[in-house]
Amino acid sequence: MNEPSSVRHPAVDIALDKSPLVPADIERIIKAVEDRFDEQVEFLAQLVRAPSLRGNEAGVQKIVSDALKKRGYDVHSFAIDPDRIGKDPAFSPTRFDLKDSTIVVGSKRPPREGGRSLALNAHVDVVPVGTSARWTYEPFSATRDGDWLYGRGAGDMKAGLAANLFALDALSAAGFDLKGPVQFQSVIEEETTGNGAAMVLAEGFHADAVLISEPTDEKLVSANTGVLKFAITVRGVPAHPFEVAAGRSAIDIAIRTIEHLRQLEQEWIAERPISQPDFSGIDNPIALTIGTISGGEWLASVPSECRFEGRIGFYPGETAEARAVRFESFLRKVFSNDPQLKGCPEPEIEWVGVKQGGYVLTPGSEAEALLAKAHSLAESSERELQRFVMPCYLDAAVFALHGNMTSLVYGPVAEHIHAVDERVNLSSLLRVTKAIALFAASWCGIEAVAEQV
Repeated sequence: MNEPSSVRHPAVDIALDKSPLVPADIERIIKAVEDRFDEQVEFLAQLVRAPSLRGNEAGVQKIVSDALKKRGYDVHSFAIDPDRIGKDPAFSPTRFDLKDSTIVVGSKRPPREGGRSLALNAHVDVVPVGTSARWTYEPFSATRDGDWLYGRGAGDMKAGLAANLFALDALSAAGFDLKGPVQFQSVIEEETTGNGAAMVLAEGFHADAVLISEPTDEKLVSANTGVLKFAITVRGVPAHPFEVAAGRSAIDIAIRTIEHLRQLEQEWIAERPISQPDFSGIDNPIALTIGTISGGEWLASVPSECRFEGRIGFYPGETAEARAVRFESFLRKVFSNDPQLKGCPEPEIEWVGVKQGGYVLTPGSEAEALLAKAHSLAESSERELQRFVMPCYLDAAVFALHGNMTSLVYGPVAEHIHAVDERVNLSSLLRVTKAIALFAASWCGIEAVAEQV
């Protein structure tokens, strides 16, 4: 995660002077979270111990589904419909077979409707661990060390999923029903395409607001960048070392192409919009990353072909399709004008993952104000909630751009996300769980659970 840019939350003044919850209700909810926190940490450890790399999410989704059924949720499980890709603009391109991976949504309707609806969202898919030997603890051991829980996915974002579930548990344990319908969404494909969130919308799950408990250091995401994920294949002329001058190395061509993409990155950074001041404090919101590269056929031959994969961001306000056209046009010109690339076959460009625009959370909404108040009440010091830009893809973009939903991204402190020794801070997780519980109660409204006759 890039170093965030933080500013004072503009909705704090609206929120701090009053709350829809009375002090006694707040105390009961906070205590209910605290009383169940050991159970919550054990549940989180169970989630982390279920490796959920892409295509292998069935085990962790069964844990989630069973937990929801045990709590009386109406549980829906469904797969991503591949026929929507290329047709529904909420979906990003992919060829990966996900037939054994499902999305889980648990729903509850109130005894008497009258409040606003809320979706609590988290993703269970995780990125590869790299070399396990570099980790202090085994990546899927869910080892607790002091105030930290280690493991791939502990921070990004199974801790957030546990916070969502146990926040709702706390409301029930405190003796309250929500007045509005609630959805608990456990999705896949956030790390690669965003198609899990897109499928949630396609299945008709919509709410007045969605809160996604990504690890944000207990800050609120004010905006995120659009993202394009690509694969580029370049071709050279293979040759034997005996006649090396007759060849053209595809690996050298790839390196030269990447150098040009670094220039494109700088051009796109320079387009920083004056109308979106939140981006002013981010050194590199575009963040070109070349994540994989492979090429060549034989160690003693001039390589014929090289393929590399990566991602690049762009500022909100433009569609992904329009930005993709600019990307493709740039590479065509490079191969026409650069003497080192002239005469080479044009590069083959594939879109292989997230192809989504960015979004901006307009400040001053009631949802934001209520979250600010909940955040302040989660600790006795009554901290102010800060906003910051996250220059990466978030599922919030799908809900905001394609579902027209108020989309809040707020979650615990985590370190080494996507890296060695990923870990989540448990004290932070406790505070965030309290804040989510208080936000849900404020947003949806609460009433005492009716006594059973």
